Amino acid sequence: MDGTRDVPDAPGASGASGASGVLDTPDESDESAVPDVAEVLDARSHEPPRAVLTDFGGVLTTSVLDSFRAWSTGVGDDPLLLERLFREDTESSALLVEHECGRLGEADFERGIAARLREKGVSVAPAGLVAAIGAGMRPDEAMLAALGELRARGVPVAIVSNALGDDCYQGYDLDALADTVVISSEIGSRKPGRRIYRTACDRLGVEPSDCVMIDDLEHNLRGAERLGIRGLHHIRSEETVRALGQLFGVDSLAGPGAPGPA
Repeated sequence: MDGTRDVPDAPGASGASGASGVLDTPDESDESAVPDVAEVLDARSHEPPRAVLTDFGGVLTTSVLDSFRAWSTGVGDDPLLLERLFREDTESSALLVEHECGRLGEADFERGIAARLREKGVSVAPAGLVAAIGAGMRPDEAMLAALGELRARGVPVAIVSNALGDDCYQGYDLDALADTVVISSEIGSRKPGRRIYRTACDRLGVEPSDCVMIDDLEHNLRGAERLGIRGLHHIRSEETVRALGQLFGVDSLAGPGAPGPA
């Protein structure tokens, strides 16, 4: 029996600080909290990975948090308004969990979050709220190209994403970007719970220990690591692309003089 407890998808199950896979981030001023790319490359003492699992928002797009902070700055004087709301407000955290798991529709989620914001003295219209807070996100072309190259070389790729909004993937052909796509709202389970990662591995036909998971949130990587999936913390595209090149032995991604996989 596995003695590691899975993280349930019930509201508040992970506590206020962990209730949102979208927002559980280390203090940016704490450099010790951010793994160096070399730490991931040290995993080459094991067999090289065979497959990639990747987050969507913040990895295949520009920063989710930058978009949240731009919106927060536009409606008030606290750029961390939205992050604090999801981290510290129990009701908001519960709304997010229910929404990401597909049990609460976008319109009801927007009404609930707008009501919680009013409690904090910020008045916003519910309709279009999700689109507004994500409006600053753009495709990360470097990451999209890197994963495309890996797939062209036979490396299977799965997108593993906590959905925020009904149209958060609008403009992206997810089926063209990955071999399989696992969305939290479609399977009723969200990161960092183990089920969503296991589903992705099963669909790719690979063991968790044969995969590397890319995510911009350490919290989600810790969830994947409970299954034996090694984690690659995405901070800057150029570093992530280089790490992928080194892990999979692709010189065009790894850069000149980079060692191949062990």
